Amino acid sequence: MSKPRILVTRAVFPETVDYLSRHFEVEANPSDEDWNGAQLAERLRDKDGAFTTGSVRIDAAVLEACPKLKICANMAVGYNNFDLDAMTARGVLGTNTPDVLTETTADFGFALLMATARRITESEIYLREGKWTKWSYDMFAGSDIHGATLGILGMGRIGQGIARRGSHGFGMNVIYHNRSRLDAATEAECKARYVSKEELFKTADHLVLVLPYSAASHHIVGAAEIALMKPTATLVNIARGGIVDEDALVQALRDKRIAAAGLDVFEGEPKVNPGLLTVPNVVLTPHIASSSVPTRKAMAKLAADNLIEFLTRGKALTPLNPQVIRG
Repeated sequence: MSKPRILVTRAVFPETVDYLSRHFEVEANPSDEDWNGAQLAERLRDKDGAFTTGSVRIDAAVLEACPKLKICANMAVGYNNFDLDAMTARGVLGTNTPDVLTETTADFGFALLMATARRITESEIYLREGKWTKWSYDMFAGSDIHGATLGILGMGRIGQGIARRGSHGFGMNVIYHNRSRLDAATEAECKARYVSKEELFKTADHLVLVLPYSAASHHIVGAAEIALMKPTATLVNIARGGIVDEDALVQALRDKRIAAAGLDVFEGEPKVNPGLLTVPNVVLTPHIASSSVPTRKAMAKLAADNLIEFLTRGKALTPLNPQVIRG
């Protein structure tokens, strides 16, 4: 009996490909070509499964061309690259990699917050350009983190991890807004207080965005929301780029209506809004919040295990549309 056939759509750890090859006929992409939709569909046409990343779009057109496809396993916790409704309609399972990246991403979110508040990028560029010739009392004076008010929009696992770091490690006053309020025990563990969205924007000294992207959250942070923030406040986004209206953010940074921003995600990435490259008071990183070697390996293994479980046993570890399995 022949093995199921899968496509690994982007370059990944060689040991992950070896692991998958024990169970499947694998077509890999070691040169890490970034295929367009037609090229992806051509390679997926005869495949039972796909190992995907957040940059690989699985939409109705791809699905139409790939009638054998049964599962797409995303090596990411986010899945806005999946048209999940179209996948469900065609009986294609989607999976993601929650939990294994929570603490690493929360670490990075806090690191980006600190770099933004303390003007790390600005000051390093200044030093590298040979401009540092003497001490001055206000040289790159930023804002304190300890004792400040930390606001979190989106209080899932990663948001809670950031809240714990802020409250327990830095004595921050933590406030949050979420679609639904956390239970009392979780709030107590995070030392976090639920507030309205308006109060969150008005009150936070440092605001971190950790909510999933959807049509409802598109540009949920725009000019009106930024206008509510303190002129001394910072804004950090480690969620998805489309959550923030980047044009409005650029204008606010340019006009110093807020102090600074830190962004790990961008609308239309890997392209970056050109305006963001013209303002000094922003820290920019290329979507690396989960990028530690142990965590990326754990993400790859979970994606691989989802493929193995589903294509060999009809089960999945972290399904996004479990009705496909039940159906």
